[in-house]
Amino acid sequence: MIAERLTAQLLAGTPQDPRGARLAIRARTTGLTAADVDRALTEERSLLITWLNRGTLHLVRSEDYPWLQALTTPPLFTGNARRLTQLGVTENLADRGVKAIERSLAEEGPLTRVQLRERIAAAGAPTEGQALVHLLMLASLRGLAVRGPMIGREHAYVLARDWLGDSAPVDRDRGLAELARRYLAGHGPAGDRDLAKWAGLPLRDARAGLRAIASELDERADGRVDLAGRPPAAGLPPPRLLGSFDPILLGWRSREPLLASHEVVVTGNGLFRPFALVGGRAAGVWKLSTGGVRLEPFRRLTRKDAAALDADASDVLRYLSVGVEPRHLG
Repeated sequence: MIAERLTAQLLAGTPQDPRGARLAIRARTTGLTAADVDRALTEERSLLITWLNRGTLHLVRSEDYPWLQALTTPPLFTGNARRLTQLGVTENLADRGVKAIERSLAEEGPLTRVQLRERIAAAGAPTEGQALVHLLMLASLRGLAVRGPMIGREHAYVLARDWLGDSAPVDRDRGLAELARRYLAGHGPAGDRDLAKWAGLPLRDARAGLRAIASELDERADGRVDLAGRPPAAGLPPPRLLGSFDPILLGWRSREPLLASHEVVVTGNGLFRPFALVGGRAAGVWKLSTGGVRLEPFRRLTRKDAAALDADASDVLRYLSVGVEPRHLG
């Protein structure tokens, strides 16, 4: 499937905004619709949304989930525990909540967030405010729960073993090597600090992964590396409308070459707005509005670029099937 191949190339895309995750696939493929991605998530089980790198939700291939989960989640437990404590959820209460999640999913099958809130509360664990989402995150970090099928219009939770089957133990050294290899396949050339930031891992782990595949790499004059034998980039991409939290903003340490002085793309509270890419740089922000796409360019666009973005806006509407009641995935 095209969406699965593209996701394999990106390795892990960030779907904090579910629509943005689907738009990331649209911008890099042709002919798909958001419904195709949804089927891969909820019916074919070839794609998956769960908490991974840096403690944020990611879109990954289901077959990549076991080793990515094993590598990227250990650094996240401390922060998760700290936040739960701030919310009044002790370690014992957190364990009680996660056990309630696991037991309920095992006995009843897929459940929505609202249904799990009821089960967790009945077990005596807090669910007020952000406590629920951090308990769900803890169940995910432990490899117990993932997003699975739809229940009505909601993306339900399910036991990972029920949805994906059992997985073999992960060899950490081999996993770090594969992480470095796959990261460069979608983001190279890049440096060790780029890999560490993207994966949310200590720099020593990023360097260990790159050392393990040193014979497969070419080093650039600027110190960055890439997979040996890769053909040079085909040039700048055509003008595109990219969604919020697009992977192009999250794959490397610096966004300056892409955003320059246009900080409006990334807001002060950490939101990444949908933006237009022209000539390899951010050229404006956009949003869906009544009747179509509304673009706010940063500068006057050439007729050619404006026409290309107009055509891409039409494709966004086609892809999203705007006018159809949305399902709440992610």
